[in-house]
Amino acid sequence: MSRPPVFDEDFSRQFAELLRWRRDVRRFRRDPVPSELIETLLAQTRLSPSVGNAQPWRWVSIAEPARRAAVQDSFSRCNADALASYEGERAALYARLKLEGLREAPVQFAVFCDHGTARGHGLGRATMPEMLDYSVVAAITQFWLSARVHGLGVGWVSILDPREIAEALDTPPRWKLVAYLCVGWPEEECEVPDLVRAGWESG
Repeated sequence: MSRPPVFDEDFSRQFAELLRWRRDVRRFRRDPVPSELIETLLAQTRLSPSVGNAQPWRWVSIAEPARRAAVQDSFSRCNADALASYEGERAALYARLKLEGLREAPVQFAVFCDHGTARGHGLGRATMPEMLDYSVVAAITQFWLSARVHGLGVGWVSILDPREIAEALDTPPRWKLVAYLCVGWPEEECEVPDLVRAGWESG
């Protein structure tokens, strides 16, 4: 049996910096991302914990223009509805926010949870079936941190209609959309979240 590594103080400080500089990116450069790097990140994601070792995450790469257009249309409709739910200064502030990188991000994934998976034989989720979804969220977090190590940014787009996305991608009915991720090289680096800089909480 191999001996576990020793994580020293320097590593601990670097890890704290990694967490501090992990941001939700909305502004991407259009430069391509090497496919080998994406494959490395997905391989590291498979090391993520999952209930009963079910590994229920299903990563669907979105590269076709028609599919990306369908996602953008869904965002536009949902974002208009969200804007209509605010009034006054809050509505004006919301309208100024950039909440996605759908047109710029060179790499995009729809990440689903496979609720029909037989892997794991149901272990650990009989009383808490939502653990499958949580397992996918853990995998996304691991992907996000791994991407940041390599200088990539990730943006999680949640202003979408899951039914529209599932229909556009023709996914199995037992797959539940958990996240839509934009991935690429950030236009800028900042440790302060965009919403904080925009004054969303104080506005």
